Amino acid sequence: MSQSIHLLTPSNLAISKHHSSFLSNFNRRLPVITTTTKTTAPSFPKLSIRASSSDPEPSVLVTDNGTSSSGLQSPPSQSDHALSSSIEVDAVTETELRENGFRSTRRTKLVCTIGPATFGFDQLESLAVGGMNVARINMCHGTREWHREVIQRVRRLNEDKGYAVAIMMDTEGSEIHMGDLGGASSAKAEDGEVWTFSVRAFGSTLPEHTINVNYEGFAEDVKVGDELLVDGGMVRFEVIEKLGPDVKCKCTDPGLLLPRANLTFWRDGSLVRERNAMLPTISSKDWLDIDFGIAEGVDFIAVSFVKSAEVINHLKSYIAARSRDSDIAVIAKIESIDSLKNLEEIIRASDGAMVARGDLGAQIPLEQVPAAQQKIVQVCRQLNKPVIVASQLLESMIEYPTPTRAEVADVSEAVRQRADALMLSGESAMGQFPEKSLAVLRSVSLRIERWWREEKRHEAMELPTIGSSFSDSISEQICICAAKMANNLEVDALFVYTKTGHMASLLSRCRPDCPIFAFTNTTSVRRRLNLQWGLIPFRVSFSDDMESNLNKTLSLLKARNLIKSGDLVIAVSDILQCIQVMNVP
Repeated sequence: MSQSIHLLTPSNLAISKHHSSFLSNFNRRLPVITTTTKTTAPSFPKLSIRASSSDPEPSVLVTDNGTSSSGLQSPPSQSDHALSSSIEVDAVTETELRENGFRSTRRTKLVCTIGPATFGFDQLESLAVGGMNVARINMCHGTREWHREVIQRVRRLNEDKGYAVAIMMDTEGSEIHMGDLGGASSAKAEDGEVWTFSVRAFGSTLPEHTINVNYEGFAEDVKVGDELLVDGGMVRFEVIEKLGPDVKCKCTDPGLLLPRANLTFWRDGSLVRERNAMLPTISSKDWLDIDFGIAEGVDFIAVSFVKSAEVINHLKSYIAARSRDSDIAVIAKIESIDSLKNLEEIIRASDGAMVARGDLGAQIPLEQVPAAQQKIVQVCRQLNKPVIVASQLLESMIEYPTPTRAEVADVSEAVRQRADALMLSGESAMGQFPEKSLAVLRSVSLRIERWWREEKRHEAMELPTIGSSFSDSISEQICICAAKMANNLEVDALFVYTKTGHMASLLSRCRPDCPIFAFTNTTSVRRRLNLQWGLIPFRVSFSDDMESNLNKTLSLLKARNLIKSGDLVIAVSDILQCIQVMNVP
């Protein structure tokens, strides 16, 4: 039996005073224009759906990110095999089907920074198999040619293996940072050692215990007695002497110095930020890197040290002018006092946010970082923007094969806060155990998510209305209702058919218990959806006929044993605003 609710909204509908007052109470009632109930299950014709990496316009491309059935079935019949054999499903889907079951797929997405430890094709494939949803390239390190090779390898991995790994390019920003350490991968600063921080232009070889600084006014701005923090406080120095362009500093907290690490300095217990506030958010190098990202077709551009919404709007206008067909999403990195002061306006203007806790912890007292993280995650969810929790999640795994218990607790808290994604930085870029680090994120995410469902910790969905039009508000309320129904009826899956990805993101915002199968007809949208909580994105060709779309996808998924007869499904669509509840025939 199939039950459906259709909401018909003309595109030229004007919002009257009546509608305005109606919208204020919209979360308490749903306008049903037409309701239909079908007492007989629809018949599902056999479909010849073909998808392969060599097909330029495949009918469907099945995701790698944990779609699975509520139970394993017997092998398909020969007639079913003819249908399923032409559809490529990668090993991750098959593995999660066997290991986790239909409802226990991972909801929290995983971002991996690519570096010397993981830039090879085999290493990238291992990360994809391990659950990587987004590959991050950091423009602070490496050449553009090196990053281009990484992008090409990720694209080939998607094409050859059927993955939907998205690519995020992270800009360097114009904040004060160290140089390249003369080509060395790292340097150790010991307690009591005196190091020279200099703005001089050295040759190919740096003098011993010397660090180059990118900011020409560095020696003028610092004072004797200032405290210098490297990489958010991983190493600390005290300024003891100034000699022209050189600043002599004594190491007070020893640690590992990494190339191009961020520098901040404190005076009398407060951050010295007047000069930083004058630096542009996007440097001249950043603009060249952004041009590179646009040309290479990256999916996300993460902007460092965002101070206001104006920067985000300016970058979006620039991307639109440079590539009119581009749908690159802009991620705001929240990592400064200015970012926190203008948090809501920045998140409204952006397409998502990153909680960059390392640099943020260098600008606010450490004990304030957890509260700031929770606030950023909450605001992002309220405004329907994906949020990534980043920096030092498993820092010890750069050198050791197992994390500390405190790190596991930190990861668990980010999952409990319902963040969209977790990010590995040095752990996957240069660490000795990148695959093990990813496995820890994956296993902890799965366990905390399962605990959440077992404890029936359904949230009161008190989400503010964000729709800018009457039609948008209807879509929003459809998704809220569908998520509530899914939890109350304990359905096996939510289906969403979306051309732009917006309806899928609205469902993700509600954080339902069941997985969300997001069907879109655009490859770039499919990749972008891979950053959002709970979404399992598929690429499939569909029409404006909802029944035809359901028939096609149900037949496809049944043929792969991803669903089975009797499973309860709720389907929504932004093609035709509707909710449909049905048992798989």
